[in-house]
Amino acid sequence: MDFDVYRAFYPDDWRVSQQKAVEEVCADADTKVWVAIDSGSTVGFVAVKLHSESSMGEIYMIAVDPDYQRRGIGTALTQFALDWMKVAGMSVAMVETGGDPGHAPARRTYEKLGFGLLPIARYFKKL
Repeated sequence: MDFDVYRAFYPDDWRVSQQKAVEEVCADADTKVWVAIDSGSTVGFVAVKLHSESSMGEIYMIAVDPDYQRRGIGTALTQFALDWMKVAGMSVAMVETGGDPGHAPARRTYEKLGFGLLPIARYFKKL
């Protein structure tokens, strides 16, 4: 990993950048957001954007509280999003995730639900 590129993307602690990204996604008028609740607490959410011109629905962001992971919540949120996209007239669904070990559970969830990996390489270089 090129740490100079990483710092360019996340100049502060990555948690600061992530919190800002979640707040922006949830406030975006073009994004639909659903939450998973357990005992009155939010334990996960999924944010979906529709790209009508290409009939593609995008799971733009999905997260499950670490204390609630491995209970099927991510799978349920993803399936809910897929069903909603289909009803909305989309013919393709897309989700993007990290290739690092920390995102392995997310990749397994997507593959379990029938997503296939499109071999795309995205390169970065710090200038």
